[in-house]
Amino acid sequence: MDVGPQEGHDVVTRRGCVQHQALQETGPVGHNVGLFGVPELSCPAGFEVATQRALKDTRRLVDQTCSSPPGAATVEYFDQLSDGLCKVADLADFVKVAHPDPAFREAAEKTCMEIGTVVEKLNTNVELSSSLKNLLNNPEILTQLDHDTRRVAELFMFDFEISGIHLEEKLRKEAVALHVKLLDLNNEFLMGSHIPNRIAKSAIPEHLHLHFAKEGSFIQIGGLHADSPDDLLREIAYRIYLYPNSQLLECLEELLKCRNKLAKLVGYESYAHRALKGTMAKSPKTVMDFLQLLTDKLSDRTAKDFAMMTDMKKKLNPRHSELMPWDHPYFSGVLRAERFNIEPSLYSPYFSLGACMEGLNNLFSQLFGVSLMSEHPSAGEVWSDDVRKLAVVHETEGLLGYIYCDFFHRTDKPHQDCHFTIRGGRRCQATGEYQLPVVVLMLSLPHPTQSAPTLLTPGMMENLFHEMGHAMHSMLGRTRYQHVTGTRCATDFAEVPSILMEYFANDYRVVSQFARHYQTGQSLPQSMVARLCESKKVCGAADTQLQVFYAALDQVYHGKPQNRSTTELLKDMQHQFYGLPYTPSTAWQLRFSHLIGYGAKYYSYLMSRAVASMVWKQCFLQDPLNRDMGERYRREMLAHGGAKEPMLMVEGMLQRRPTMEDFVDALVSDLNPNFETFLMDSES
Repeated sequence: MDVGPQEGHDVVTRRGCVQHQALQETGPVGHNVGLFGVPELSCPAGFEVATQRALKDTRRLVDQTCSSPPGAATVEYFDQLSDGLCKVADLADFVKVAHPDPAFREAAEKTCMEIGTVVEKLNTNVELSSSLKNLLNNPEILTQLDHDTRRVAELFMFDFEISGIHLEEKLRKEAVALHVKLLDLNNEFLMGSHIPNRIAKSAIPEHLHLHFAKEGSFIQIGGLHADSPDDLLREIAYRIYLYPNSQLLECLEELLKCRNKLAKLVGYESYAHRALKGTMAKSPKTVMDFLQLLTDKLSDRTAKDFAMMTDMKKKLNPRHSELMPWDHPYFSGVLRAERFNIEPSLYSPYFSLGACMEGLNNLFSQLFGVSLMSEHPSAGEVWSDDVRKLAVVHETEGLLGYIYCDFFHRTDKPHQDCHFTIRGGRRCQATGEYQLPVVVLMLSLPHPTQSAPTLLTPGMMENLFHEMGHAMHSMLGRTRYQHVTGTRCATDFAEVPSILMEYFANDYRVVSQFARHYQTGQSLPQSMVARLCESKKVCGAADTQLQVFYAALDQVYHGKPQNRSTTELLKDMQHQFYGLPYTPSTAWQLRFSHLIGYGAKYYSYLMSRAVASMVWKQCFLQDPLNRDMGERYRREMLAHGGAKEPMLMVEGMLQRRPTMEDFVDALVSDLNPNFETFLMDSES
C-alpha cells in the first residue's frame, strides 16, 4: 500500500479537521503556531514528535484493521492509515527542499527516511494485505460497497501487489531487496545527472572561458548553453556536458535491469506494463502507437521546421551550415523573434504579479464561483516572510482549502516551479467534517523593487496559471478518501487541469480582464497577445517531435530488455523519432533525470496536452468564461481526483470517448497558424 509521498504531496497532525482549521484562523499574534499551524513544528525537533505520534497512530490502526471484519470500514482504516502518514511525510517532503533553515531541512529529511522505512514494511505486511484481500475476495460484501470505496480498495491492493505481497516468502524478500536497491540507484542517478563535467582549460578556446565556472586548471560545464548565439560555445557545451560518465552509465543500466526484474517478479511483462496500469494509455503499445501516429502526422511540418532552421544557420554561419542537435533550441528562438518580435520586456509591464493574481481570482469567480482571499498567517505558520496565504472560498459552499504562495526567489530554494499537496482532502468519518486541502505553490519570481512591483514575463505568467491549475484541482475536488485526493490520479491525467489553464492564459478575452500597464493603466493590445500565441507555433512541430523522441526513449528503456546499451538505443530512437543526427561520444540519457520520477510515463505531458486541447476547443473556446461549462468541468473532471477512471472523466467532459487519433489531431491542429492574427498584425 503506497502511503508515502505521491505526486501531489500532502500534511498536518492527527488533531482532527476542525481543531486544525481553528488553529490556523485564530492562533494568537506572536504565539508560534508551528509550520502550517502544526503546533509541534514550531522548531526542528518537533518533526521527531510529529513522526513518533504518526507511527503510534499507525500501529494502532494496523491492529484495528487486521482485527476487524471485512467491510467498508476496512477501506476507511486504510485511508486513515495513509492520511496519518502522508500528513507528516508530505509536509516533511516539502520542508526538506524549501525551508531556508538547514536545521528544519535536516529534521524533515530524517522524518522522510523514518516514515519511508515504515511504509516499506507496511507494503509487505501480509496480515494487513490479507484484511484487504478478504474484502475484495468476498462478492457479497463487494456488492454493498459504493463505487469510490471499491476503487480505493483496488488501488490499495494494487500498491501491495507491486511490492510483491502475493509472492512466496523467498520471492517477497527478493522484491523488498530490489525496492531498497532501486532507492539507492534512483538517488545515485538523480545526483549524477546534475553533476557538471570538467575539461582542461587548454582544450577550449580562451575567449570562451568566461562562459564557464573555473576550477584550478579545469573548466566546469554544468549545462548546454542552448540559448547562446555562439555556435562553437553551444557545440562545446553539448559535447562536454553530455560526455559519458562510465560509472553513471553502469548505474542507469543497473537501474533499468532492476526495474524490469521487479516488474517481472510481481507479474508484469515489463516495467512499462506495470507503470501504465491505471493510466489513460493503459499499455506500452498504446503509448508507442500514439507516438508513432503523432510522428507520422507531424513529419512534413517537422521537416519544414528543420529546413527553416538550417536556412537561418546558413545565413548566420555559412561555413558550418549543417543543423546539429545543439542548434535546435537557439534557432527556433531566433526564428520566433524574427517573425513576431516577441521581446519579454515589452510584455512584463502589463503583467504585474498583483494584476495576474487579480486575473486568476476573476477567472475562478466566473467559472466556479470561487474567490481567492488573502489571510494573514500566524507567527511561525510560514517558513519565509514573503510567503502569502490564500483562503479559497466558494460562494455557497464556504471555505474549500488553503493555498500558500511561495513565489519569490530565495537562495537555496529550488528553481523549478511546482505544486505540493501538503494535506489532502477527505471526509472525516468521526466528525462528519471535511478535512480541508492545503497546498503550496512554489515559483521563483523576482522581488518587487522600490520603483516597480514584481513584473512577470509571458512565460512566468503562463507558469503561474499552470501551477494554479494544479492548486484548483486540489481545492475543487471533494473526494471521500485522501488516497485519491486532487492530483493523486493517473500521471497522464494529472497535467490536464494545469495545461488547460495555459489556454486561458493565452486567450485575449481572459488576458484583457487583468493585463494593464502598471504605470499607465493601459490595456495590453490584442495584437501583442495574438503575436505571442502565434510565435509559439513557430517550429512547434520540431519542438513537439523532440518531446516525442524523449517519450519514445523512455518507453524503450522500460520495455522488454534488448541486450543493447542505453546509448545504442538512444541512437536508434533519435534516428527514428527526431531526425537530427546523434553526436558520437555523447550520452544525453545520463542528463534525462525525468527517467526517475516519470519512468515509462514521460509521454504523459503530450497526452495531457492533447486532452486539454480537446477540452478547450470543445468546451471553452467559444466562451472561456462560461459558468455552466466551468461547473461541468468541476463536476466531470476536477471533483474526482483519482477516484474515477481517467478516461471516464474525459468522456464525461467531452460527452464522447476520444480515440488516439483524436488526441493526435488535437496536438497537430494546435500548430495551425491563425490567419486572423496576421491580418491584425498587418493592420496594427
